[in-house]
Amino acid sequence: MSDLVTISIENGVADVRLNRPDKYNALSPEMFEAVVAAGESVAANRSVRAVVLSGEGKGFCAGLDFETFTQVKSGGKNVLEEKTAEKTYPNLFQNAAYVWKQLPIPVIAALHGSAFGGGMQIALGADIRLAGPDTRLSIMEVKWGLVPDMAASQTLRDLVRIDVAKELIFTGRIIGAEEAQQLGLITRICDDPHAEALKMANGVSQKSPDAILAGKRLLETTWHGNPLDAFKLEEALQISLLGSPNQVEAMKANFQKRAPNFQDPE
Repeated sequence: MSDLVTISIENGVADVRLNRPDKYNALSPEMFEAVVAAGESVAANRSVRAVVLSGEGKGFCAGLDFETFTQVKSGGKNVLEEKTAEKTYPNLFQNAAYVWKQLPIPVIAALHGSAFGGGMQIALGADIRLAGPDTRLSIMEVKWGLVPDMAASQTLRDLVRIDVAKELIFTGRIIGAEEAQQLGLITRICDDPHAEALKMANGVSQKSPDAILAGKRLLETTWHGNPLDAFKLEEALQISLLGSPNQVEAMKANFQKRAPNFQDPE
């Protein structure tokens, strides 16, 4: 695992940190690859029950490191052209954000300082976003004559009205934490978002992992679907949980007033 993104795991919680603080965690090609690799590593670890995603240093992520992406490589193409020529989807850049949305377990982003451009889009891939009072956010791509291309079309739609999304994308303006909360871009403002995110993740990790996995699957699958499919999936997931070892353990622990001892999901 690259030291550009660090992962520490304790009590079923993966503490994932963007770790390029001297560059405000700006997204170089290597950084993109490290972010995706971190998400895939967490996905492969069945003992992990929740993720906290944050950035080291003065901010979460300042966005794209344009200096590294405009360097021309062999064959006369720059890095951006090389990576997007592969034609697999989600591509590397989209996957840096979408890998967190696709994780079957909850992902809580802890934001502070700046979350600009690609940094904000990575945060949008999380299930929950906690932000410090000083946090500034922007879908900034229009400043560089670009569109947001890190899965924002699939993440932003879950959070804000389409007119709000258009205004943010068309203007690229920077907004503070309070406005971001009012718009629905962040879940809550906290004095110490990382500590609060770890507290929340540890609480989630004490619940039945089967129920948490089913809950996220239910919402991610049905949120934009039709009601009939949603009702069928609700029923199917509930039937799969009823009488399962972790569901029985949850009931026993509650009745016996003790901490549950859940099995890792298969």
